[in-house]
Amino acid sequence: MTASQPDIDPARPRPAPLTPPVAVAVPARPGAIILARHGEPALSRKCLISASQYRDWWARYEVGGLLAGQTPPPALIVAAQGAGAIYASTRARARETAAAVSGGREVMVDALFIEAPLPPPKLPEWFRLPPRYWGVVARFWWHVFNHHDGQETRRQAEARAEMAARTLIARAATGEDVLVFAHGYFNHMVGTRLKADGWRLVHNQGFKYWSQRRYEKA
Repeated sequence: MTASQPDIDPARPRPAPLTPPVAVAVPARPGAIILARHGEPALSRKCLISASQYRDWWARYEVGGLLAGQTPPPALIVAAQGAGAIYASTRARARETAAAVSGGREVMVDALFIEAPLPPPKLPEWFRLPPRYWGVVARFWWHVFNHHDGQETRRQAEARAEMAARTLIARAATGEDVLVFAHGYFNHMVGTRLKADGWRLVHNQGFKYWSQRRYEKA
């Protein structure tokens, strides 16, 4: 006597064979984040002006582009060639800097990276300084006394810098370097947030025009 065999319905679907899970490539470490300052703007700083005149001067500075005839430093061009993503502030001086360096590559323009405001304090018209020193005075009043003159406050700018840092960290998590063309003080604010999140400043060219500051995850 032979054992009976179970009935097999040929129309019944059979379970699919098990397939091994697909390995997902995870980068060993994040890419670098490079914060670059724009090139030299066309608007001259060689003048003596009052606080109210500086307010008008800064408004022109914000919409102006670069001084003609500048050549990007080779190190910044190399940084752009090695970057997986390039961002720029919406200001003309940042966009023109990015265009001069990026070699025709896509640049993501975002107002998230614009400079923190520089409203000067109200001082007598006879008190005059060059724009460079008005920038120092205005930044001190904004940072220490929260003098914002109806513009972005220090707390709001700090929140924006934190959002910018998170955006860059998320992009660098792919393993590719990220390059940003923005502005001196706001780059400093973003760099402060990066350091707080465990990123280390490994290459520092300061805050001069065309400079770069490179951060890597510690």
